[in-house]
Amino acid sequence: MSFKYLRAKTTLVSTILFFAGVGHSQAEAIQEAGRFDYRIEIPAGETDPATFIPVTAIRGVKPGPTLFISTGVHGYEFAPILAAEKLADDIDPNLLSGTVLLSRPSHVSALESRSPYVNPYDNKNLNRSFPGSENGTQTERIAHALATQLIANADFVVDVHSGDGAEWLHPFIGVYGGALASDYPSALRFAEAFGIPAIVRYQMRTQAQIDKGRSLNRQGVAASAPTILVEIGQNGGRDPAHVKAIVSGLKAGMQTLDMLPISEARQTTQHRYYEGTHSVPVGHSGIWHPTETGGRDVTQGDVLGEIRDYSGAVVETVTATASGFAMYGLAGPPVRKGESVMTIALPVDSLE
Repeated sequence: MSFKYLRAKTTLVSTILFFAGVGHSQAEAIQEAGRFDYRIEIPAGETDPATFIPVTAIRGVKPGPTLFISTGVHGYEFAPILAAEKLADDIDPNLLSGTVLLSRPSHVSALESRSPYVNPYDNKNLNRSFPGSENGTQTERIAHALATQLIANADFVVDVHSGDGAEWLHPFIGVYGGALASDYPSALRFAEAFGIPAIVRYQMRTQAQIDKGRSLNRQGVAASAPTILVEIGQNGGRDPAHVKAIVSGLKAGMQTLDMLPISEARQTTQHRYYEGTHSVPVGHSGIWHPTETGGRDVTQGDVLGEIRDYSGAVVETVTATASGFAMYGLAGPPVRKGESVMTIALPVDSLE
């Protein structure tokens, strides 16, 4: 089944480049098939400096959808950032239908300061700051630019992440369904083609789910674009196998959108499906000692670890809040009161 795109226009890339501050003559240069590397400039704010979002735009020889791929929303998630470099070099415009917009990375300030989770100037999490504000802090200005110049012009959104500095993570794909999501079947086809067995569906039933601490992927949902989340890698790693899996998975997904020719070597994956997740919040700050750090089945009530105070006394024994599959969590040692130390995905037979 072909992906039915609505927004892609022959002038899309030049329009994006013009509003990003690129001159008309340069913008018009990519009316033909090819690659264009540019920056979305983020002006200085009242209390923090200017920054930019580096973007690669690749336009194919044939018409087709516009795919926005975001990497590096969190600056310490290195595997997706390295994968973006490889993907940009791999895509041949002569084989491409449509346009790929690739942010590489989305959050330069966090990358250059080696800052997990948050922006070094305003201490805000970019992935909880959408849709942002043109006149806000640096994080909010970055979110506004991503939302208005890239996500708003995309027919399909892929947000690629990995486990941050102190996170373990089992690879999975998140796909957005429910009454407020757009074209869930196309999102699921992309997710299933990626080659990662674990797929979690997030049901978007209410506007509050989309708006509360809005992430980039939920901004995609708000913009009526089919959206998936990719998570692979952990502890700020840069494993070449993870980089390779991201690149090959994105190419396989693009085939489901009819953006690339179907590969004869396309792999078949035995999937495991999950419907939503449960968090495991804790009641104390201190030193976290998990019993294990890795994907595994857990049963409600299982002991997951203990928290010790700064004198070494055990102040909390943490147990699983649900039965399911431990998908990701904190590797420790730091933990703060109210944080979740594990996310448990709830297994189902199918996501159809």
